[in-house]
Amino acid sequence: MAAVARAIDVVNERIGRGAAWLALTMVLLQFTVVLMRYVFGLGSIFMQEGVIYLHAGLFLAGAGYTLLHGGHVRVDIFYRDAGPRRKALVDLFGTLLFLLPVCVVIGWASVPYVAQSWEVLEGSRETSGIPAVFILKSLILLFVVLIALQGVSLMLHAILTLAGAEEQAPEKQEPV
Repeated sequence: MAAVARAIDVVNERIGRGAAWLALTMVLLQFTVVLMRYVFGLGSIFMQEGVIYLHAGLFLAGAGYTLLHGGHVRVDIFYRDAGPRRKALVDLFGTLLFLLPVCVVIGWASVPYVAQSWEVLEGSRETSGIPAVFILKSLILLFVVLIALQGVSLMLHAILTLAGAEEQAPEKQEPV
């Protein structure tokens, strides 16, 4: 179990670190769009949509990484002052009762939406926009997979903590 949890953690760690570069790229691209528009009087719908794509990629691909490092919202009243075993119970049941069912619902609702977009290779509504809306929509499924996998890892860490095989709560761990 520990090996599976660590493998999932490594996957989300690497994807999250890669996705972090999207933030820098997004800022530079937005700066370029503003500079072009207000200094040179030029506009680019393609570049403006690029900012949207980078933003979506950053947040949807980085969600698993954020969960790995305890960056998502928790019900702090149960969690803040709790010991490792109680935190493990909250993580275990929170993942089973809330996180994974929400991932299933999002996945179930988004598969037809993404599939339809792929069927027609949906592009931008703007003539000079990015002709890859189907890829943008596919990020929803990537989000579901990464966050569900990290939820499984969180559950495995919780089970290991409850069994006494791990001492640290997952959010206290150093990056892999």
